[in-house]
Order: sequence, then structure tokens, then C-alpha cells
Amino acid sequence: MKALILSGGKGTRLRPLTYTGAKQLVPVANKPILWYGIEGIVAAGITDIGIIISPETGEEVKAKTGNGDRFGAKITYILQEQPAGLAHAVKVAQPFLGDSPFIMYLGDNLIQSDLGLFLEKFSAQAVDALILLRPVANPSAFGVAKVDESGRVLQLIEKPKVPPSNLALVGIYYFANTIHNAIANIQPSPRGELEITDAIQYLIDDQKRVEACQLEGWWLDTGKKDDLLEANRIILDTCLESSVLSEVDDESKIIGRVQIGAGTKIVNCTIRGPVMIGSNCYLEHCYIGPYSSIADGAKLVDVDLDHSVILQGAKVVGIHQRIVDSVIGQRAQLTLAPQRPKALRFMIGDDSQIELA
Repeated sequence: MKALILSGGKGTRLRPLTYTGAKQLVPVANKPILWYGIEGIVAAGITDIGIIISPETGEEVKAKTGNGDRFGAKITYILQEQPAGLAHAVKVAQPFLGDSPFIMYLGDNLIQSDLGLFLEKFSAQAVDALILLRPVANPSAFGVAKVDESGRVLQLIEKPKVPPSNLALVGIYYFANTIHNAIANIQPSPRGELEITDAIQYLIDDQKRVEACQLEGWWLDTGKKDDLLEANRIILDTCLESSVLSEVDDESKIIGRVQIGAGTKIVNCTIRGPVMIGSNCYLEHCYIGPYSSIADGAKLVDVDLDHSVILQGAKVVGIHQRIVDSVIGQRAQLTLAPQRPKALRFMIGDDSQIELA
């Protein structure tokens, strides 16, 4: 069994952050989104992993993620020259995949469920494809499945105007090698891409076995700012363990579950968890509210922060108004001039410099 993780694309919904980096490397609870998928796949017992990369961000993904040693895996990087669809990514990866069955995982997805449970069902039933579904309130925004009472998939439609159900396809699929023949027999969609939904529909029409499982627990597609913040909130809420490995002065108050990395200095701050603060940060005269994560090397002085994500090396100084629901990019600098606005909400890309006047 192999795994194929898709980590290409332009990440237009997360700009300006993704003008300078891969959306799959944007951190959730100070860990790149991509790494959660890798860890879940390895935990399911799959260690031979191919990662689809794009020309724009591929080198960054390779440099940050490495050869797989840190995960106990072997990673092979596969270049997809153009974002020509999910099925096209599988086609490009066919030399790596060979005749092996595989799991395909969209690198900006996070799920709570154990991937190994679905792998067991896929292997035991010897199906051609196993897809994961989740009821959603807005099925027209997703690929949607129509299934019978036994869980057999009857029809898949990509972003239908009139959905046959409210069951959206989660970005995780289990395939036998028969998917390659299906992809070879489909044509590009009206948007010019080879759609994985069309390839799965080909399997269905060809009387192959396509089954579905409904996903329990949370599923997060982190393609937009609010989705990213929600993912950060859920991960901190469910996974964070308290750990303070650095200097906290006597004037500071640590309340609830808070994780602080080595080399960080906390001066006269109140930190109310769940909060994650990375290594080698400096915080002075700050209130850090729940569901915030602050990456390595950040500096915050005179800041009131809540439900936000601060990326590596960012500097936020002199912001006396409360910052909420914000994402501030790597090495961004945010300072305040003497006149103060009443409310602040931000999504600030890497290397930005902003002065509020």
C-alpha cells in the first residue's frame, strides 16, 4: 500500500499568505497542515509516500518536509507542471504508484478519524475505490455522492447545482490500481481538468465496486482564513498538552492549557489557554486569549490577541486594541501610530510591514 498526498495548487483562497508559500505549509497549532496528513498516513501503517508538488512551491515543500525520516517514512516528490486536476495528479504519479493500491490525501485537509480504520475496510472488502463522505450544509460547493442503503456509491457529481444528497466527498480516497484505467478513459471537464469524480464515476459505470464510509468526528478543509482559524481552534482544543519550557516572570499569569517552547521569554503577560507559543519568542505586556497560536521567533509587545494565528518571525508591537480572528504571516511587522482605531481584523501575508495611523 502506498500513499499519494497532493501538495500543489496555487492556494488562491489563502492569499496573501500563499503568494510567498505553499498553502499546505501554513501552520495549524504551529505545525504545517501537510504534516498532519503525513503523520496520519504513517500511523495507518503506510510509509511509502509520494507528494505531488507544483513548480511554484515545490522546493519549499521539499525543503521543509524533507525525505520523510522525521515521520518514519520514505517520501518521493512528484512534480505536476500544471494544476490540471486531481485525476491528472494521479496520472502523473503512476510511475511511482505502479500497480499498488493507494490512499490519495489532499494535503490541506484535516480529519479526526483514524485512517487505518478505513484502510481495514478497503482491504477486507477488496473494493476498487472507497470514498469518505460527510453531510454538509452547502453540498453545491463540493463533489457530492448519491449512495444506496448499503453504502454502495451510485453517482458522483462535482459541485452540482441541484445536489442529489448532502453527502460531500472528503478529500481522502482509497484506490485499487483499476483507477488508472478509469483515468485513461475520461476527458477533461469544462474547466479543463481531469476530475477524480469523473474517474470514480467511470468505475461505477464499468460495474466496479465503489463503496463509501461516512466520516465521524471533525473534517476541516483549510483553504480559507476562517477555516484555518477553525482548524487551529479545534486542534488546540482537542490535542494541546500543557508544557512550559521557558522563562515566565512572576508578574505573568498562565491560565489553562498553555504550551510554551524553549528559549521564549514571557514578561508581565496574561495567557489564557488553550494557547500554543513556539520557541525563541518574546512577549511583554500582552494578553493572549484562547485559541491562539504563535510560531517560533515571534515578538509581541503591548498586544491583546484572541483566536488568531501568528506565523514565524512576525512582530506585533504597540497594538492596544484587541486583535481577533486574524492570521499574520511570516516576518510580518505590525505597529501602531499614536492615533488608535477602534477595531482590528487582519490577514497579513509574509514579509508585510503595516503601521496603523
